[in-house]
Amino acid sequence: MSKFLCSAKRQVFCCVMGAVLSASLLFSAYSSPQSGGTFTDSRDGKKYRTVKIGKLTWMAQNLNFKTGNSWCYEDNDGNCQKYGRLYDWDAAMKACPSGWRLPTREDWNDLVEAAGGNPGAGTKLKSRSPDWDGTDEFGFSALPGGYRTTSGSFGSAGSYGDWWSTSESGSGDAWYRNMDSDDDYVNEYNRGKGYGFSVRCVFAET
Repeated sequence: MSKFLCSAKRQVFCCVMGAVLSASLLFSAYSSPQSGGTFTDSRDGKKYRTVKIGKLTWMAQNLNFKTGNSWCYEDNDGNCQKYGRLYDWDAAMKACPSGWRLPTREDWNDLVEAAGGNPGAGTKLKSRSPDWDGTDEFGFSALPGGYRTTSGSFGSAGSYGDWWSTSESGSGDAWYRNMDSDDDYVNEYNRGKGYGFSVRCVFAET
């Protein structure tokens, strides 16, 4: 905390300003990130745009934090810069930085509802051309990062975006959301946890 050197004449003013500054620092440390703002991941210094849609504040970019069982599409670092990394489910569950978390099924439902529901939510949440074929009305900026299979092959970057949720659909499967080119839905499917999908983090409200 900053120390204020006060003359006797300005002591009251300085003490008040010190209290205001202290409160401001405390608020900024613990309040939700601003919609349309940015968040810097202290683990690697990468910066992410943030946006509040419905009840939650989301990262407006796919996570690109390197960890075990995560990959760049086709093992090309340039694809990580564009699309973020692909994570298996176990890695995705631990990948979000402190203060953030992987969204639940209910969180995704809230996002779709806030975007007007299906059909239509997919178009409104996808990035605009030339990145994808959406209108990006809410600043979510979904990108088609594709996927990685359990055998190590990659597919559908540029056409499909797939994002994990925390919600399991069985011991070996979990629910995820999908957006496709030329489709205005946000689809929900389940898949084996060994698949590599994109990750969007939500702010962990206290």
